[in-house]
Amino acid sequence: MARGARGVSAFLVYSDDNAYQRTYSLDDAADRVRIGRGTDADVRLAWDREVSRVHAELQRLGEGWALSDDGLSANGTYVNGERLRGRRRLASGDEIRVGKTGIVFRALSAAGSSTFVPTVDVRPVELSRMQRRVLIALARPFAGGAAHAVPATNQQIAEELFISVDAVKTHLRVLFGKFEITGLPQNQKRARLVELAMARRNLSEADFV
Repeated sequence: MARGARGVSAFLVYSDDNAYQRTYSLDDAADRVRIGRGTDADVRLAWDREVSRVHAELQRLGEGWALSDDGLSANGTYVNGERLRGRRRLASGDEIRVGKTGIVFRALSAAGSSTFVPTVDVRPVELSRMQRRVLIALARPFAGGAAHAVPATNQQIAEELFISVDAVKTHLRVLFGKFEITGLPQNQKRARLVELAMARRNLSEADFV
């Protein structure tokens, strides 16, 4: 089976030293992907001095991926806050931490969904008009089930809504509270907010028309 036809596609999302969000697609990657600071790393984190030259490896396992360290790193590798021992199969949404850098693993379903949306049998969260507009702008990259989508940046939201970046941050903090995800790591909150907003029917494809 060609890689483009695999049942599950996967990618990594992380921020560089300038806080720009980067995406590394695993679709066409080799069956082994190295994460590290050195020039030989596939996912190179050259700015993070706490990351080893080769820190950890991702290995393809059938339709999924597993992460291993096996003593490669000096400071250890963590998944969802727990130090990695041996090899661990990854699930969509898992956070990998190497050095000071957090990397989120995302997998697309065979049906082509851009993100995992759990079934939530609750009413939509009550939002103000501006909170709803910020939420729609945040989720706009996911319109039409776009593959490998990541939430819009604060700057992109500010430009779409003609408000300041500080105002965007304020509205997002309120949204994180309303959807009860303030305790999540910062680099997971935005994608999780989109997932929950879709699951609770605060958002639908009609909002992006």
